[in-house]
Amino acid sequence: MQRTLVAWAIMTPQPRQHGPEPPAETLGGRIRAIRRERGLTQVELAASANVNQGYLSSIERDDRRPRADTIRAIAVALGVPEGVLLGSGEGHDAPQVLDTRELPLFGAIPNGPPSDSQEQLEMFPVLRHMWHPDRYCLRCEFDSMEPTLKRGDIVLVDYRPGVDPEFVQGKICACLIDGRPTLKRVSVEQHGGRKLFILRGDNPNTPPMIIDETMEFTVQGVAVCLVSREL
Repeated sequence: MQRTLVAWAIMTPQPRQHGPEPPAETLGGRIRAIRRERGLTQVELAASANVNQGYLSSIERDDRRPRADTIRAIAVALGVPEGVLLGSGEGHDAPQVLDTRELPLFGAIPNGPPSDSQEQLEMFPVLRHMWHPDRYCLRCEFDSMEPTLKRGDIVLVDYRPGVDPEFVQGKICACLIDGRPTLKRVSVEQHGGRKLFILRGDNPNTPPMIIDETMEFTVQGVAVCLVSREL
């Protein structure tokens, strides 16, 4: 099957915001129109393009003129050539070469720094603005996070060992429980004066995992976005 390089934000759904519609003849109007055609919120597009949501909002209102590299990142996140956003002229609708760099791809959550692990399957290309030396790619092997993540999806993960679970509540995290890896949403709850960590899958058929003080639990990383899905 064909595999397509994408950049979809993974996050808790946010309410859509609607305001005055800029004319489609402007850069901001074209960005907003295409974003809505794609069914993306400003928050989702901003995360995929690695720009501030408030800055993206000002671009869509034509209050700010973005730099060339920002336009390129937004175009890649929307899946259109830069010329489509810039409007008529030379290069409009012309194919654009994707600027990528490679990260290690794993079939299971690594127990240590990705750069030190010998368990990687291969190297996988990601868009340059999404690359960071502390990131890696993870292939999903289970269906506990469906429909958000499907079996075979490739996810970009920030390696953040030992991060406080309270700081990543609601996010999809790469976790280790007594040495066993799992990809779940993390929440922290108080029960009878005790702090419990609750790991939940997005699949309604997956029961939550309750982690207490008798279990060794660490967050190894935080999922950033979906970078590849088989068609």
